Formats: sequence, C-alpha cells, structure tokens
Amino acid sequence: MRERIWLWLTRLWHKPGVRISIFGIVALVIAALAPFFDRSIPADLQERLPPEAVLPILNILASSMLAVTTFSLGIMVQAFRAAAGQATPRAYRILMQDMTTQNVLSVFVGAFLFSLSSIVMFRAGLYGEGASVVVFGMTLVCILLIIIAILRWIAHLSLLGSMDHTLMKVETAATPPLHRMADAPNLGARPAEDAPKAPDDAATVYARRSGFVQHISMAALDETLEEAGATLWVLAPPGRWVLEGMPLARVSGDIDLGVLADQFTIGEDRSHEQDARFGLVILSEIASRALSPGVNDPGTAIDVIHRLERVLWDLGLRMTDPDRDTEPRYTNIIAGKVSAQDLLQDGFAALMEDGGGRFDVMSQVLNATSRLSRSDWNELAEAARATQDRALTIIDRRIDDPETEDRLKGKAEA
Repeated sequence: MRERIWLWLTRLWHKPGVRISIFGIVALVIAALAPFFDRSIPADLQERLPPEAVLPILNILASSMLAVTTFSLGIMVQAFRAAAGQATPRAYRILMQDMTTQNVLSVFVGAFLFSLSSIVMFRAGLYGEGASVVVFGMTLVCILLIIIAILRWIAHLSLLGSMDHTLMKVETAATPPLHRMADAPNLGARPAEDAPKAPDDAATVYARRSGFVQHISMAALDETLEEAGATLWVLAPPGRWVLEGMPLARVSGDIDLGVLADQFTIGEDRSHEQDARFGLVILSEIASRALSPGVNDPGTAIDVIHRLERVLWDLGLRMTDPDRDTEPRYTNIIAGKVSAQDLLQDGFAALMEDGGGRFDVMSQVLNATSRLSRSDWNELAEAARATQDRALTIIDRRIDDPETEDRLKGKAEA
C-alpha cells in the first residue's frame, strides 16, 4: 500500500497543475497570515511603509504576472506540441514533466495570486498598518523570485521545443529505469530461468481492466505472499499490454487473488517507473519519424543512434560492476528478465528497417553495434553482434550498389 501511495504522490508531483496549485496555495496562505504580525512591527516602519506605498507595487505585479503567465502557458503548449509533432507523441508526456517550465510557471502564478489576494485584503480593510510592512517584505521576495524565474525562463526558451531538448529529455527519462534494472534485476524478484516452473494447479491472477501494466508493487506483493506462504510467477511485466480478464500472474498457495491483482497498476499509457524498455522505444520512434520521407532528417536518426549507444554502454558498465548486488530482494516472486536482446530490438529494429537504404544511417548503426560488441557485459556483446548481423542482412536487401555494400561491411569488420 505504501508503495502505491508513493507512486501516486510521485506522479501527482510531476503534474504541472499540481505543482502550480501548491505554489498558489502557499502564496494565498502567506497573504492571509500577514495581519497576525501587526503588533510585532515597529511604529516607524509602519509610518514609512503605509498601505498607499505598497498597493501600487501590488497592482503592477498583479497585472504583469497575469499577462506573463498567460503568455508563458501559450509558449509552453505551442513548443511542446511542435516537439511532439516532429518527434513522437510519446515524448509530449515527458516534456510536460519538465521541472524548469513548471517551476517558472509556479512562480508566476504564485506571485499573481499573492499580489491579487493582498490587494483584496487591503481593500476589504482586513490589513492593519503593520500588515503593509509584512506585505512589502514578501513583495520584495516575490520580485527576487520573479527575476530569477525570468532569467531561467529566457535561457530555457532557447531550448524549449527543439529537437535537441526533446532528445535530451527522452534520454534522461530512459536512463533511470535501466539503472534500476541493473540495481534490481527482475524487479528484485527471483529470476525465472533459475526458478521452478509454476505447478499445473497454480491459480491465475487476472487483470481487472485493459491497459498497460505500469507498475507492480513488489514489496507489498512479497509481504502478502510471505504471510500466506505462497509463491507468485509474474506473467505480465511492466510495459505489457493486457486486456481485462487476461492473466497477470500465477500463484501457488491459499491466498486472495483479488489482493494480488490490486498490486498491479494498469493504465492507459506506458510509464517509465519500472518499464526499462519504454525509453528506448521512444528514442527509436523519434529516429523512425526523422527517417520518414516527409521529414528526411538522417542527422536526427544518427543522433538517436549515438544516444542509444551511450545508454546501453552505460548499462553494460553497471551490469558488470563488481560491487553490484544481484541477490533477489523478493524471494516469493519469480519474474522474467529484460534481456539485452530485447533492449537492442527496441532501440534499433525499426530504425534499421526505416534507414536500411541509407549509407550514413547504416554506417552509424554498424559502428555503434561494433563498439557495443566490445562490452564486458557478455549478453550485451552477443546481442550487439546479432543486431549487426541483422543490419548486414538489411543492407544486402536494400542497397544495390556493391561498392557501398562493401564499404558498410568493412565498417562491421573494423
């Protein structure tokens, strides 16, 4: 239960509306607390900063922040939609979680609500003479935050919506699930290849709705199984599409199947929390879009190849770390692993099919797989060699020029 609550809170925190609302509520609370400090303000400060000195500043803040917020929201939506159009719609959800954009908009909205509520409180006669000093001090803090936000916003706008920024955000989102996969293989469960098969009389846990398996609450699931003395075999890992009534898992032991089904979070879209393959799929989609006849941007596809190579090489380093702990954390759960072959298939398969007739793209694929084949992670090295063989097969089928084909084969042998 705690794991599901933490997942819900994490997702909620990354929603733009929630973060902006929190900043707005804080601003309203600060404005409402100002009257409580009336008696602690020295008389000379009250005479120096009467309400007439503060109200014009608040009026300027309220009007300007409303305009800036509206303008910034329009720019954000336009930039993100343009990025999703030239990259992939799956990238839009990642871009919407951009922390810089959310923080800047939160400051703008918070400053607007603070100034507006303070004006209302002054006009309603709820502020005394001392409250204007407190409001003035908080107004100076708001101005400082606005200056910082505007400077960050100006720097961020030079990147917002660009392909480089989109690729960077997608790569950044793709990396943590792969690191978690290296730190906790099989989601921390016992590997299926080293565990017994589910017995014939094992009960089946069925999906309660259709959608993607987004998250499995492994800790809660293992605790429930431990109490019942049961063992569970995961059939639908994160990222798998299931229909209502399809098997999620099989379990041996006397246990409430409904409780087990509740530990599988199923949603409309794939997510990054436990799905190590999703980020590579999005990168591959961007490359495929770039190689389409309507876009014809092989440079972006080559950039994606380099990013895929970097992410996979980093994963290989983590998988061969001598200090890596591979002991199962959840001994009552048995799950299959995400193989290196799966990862290279997700990253390179569609890209090679779409760019199979281009020398520039395929040469980079061969270079990347050649370098990955030198990884100390043997599984990655073997998968890279298999992917390279697949690339050469596509080249044989798609490129008719013998000289070009020989040059590409030379890169594979280098």
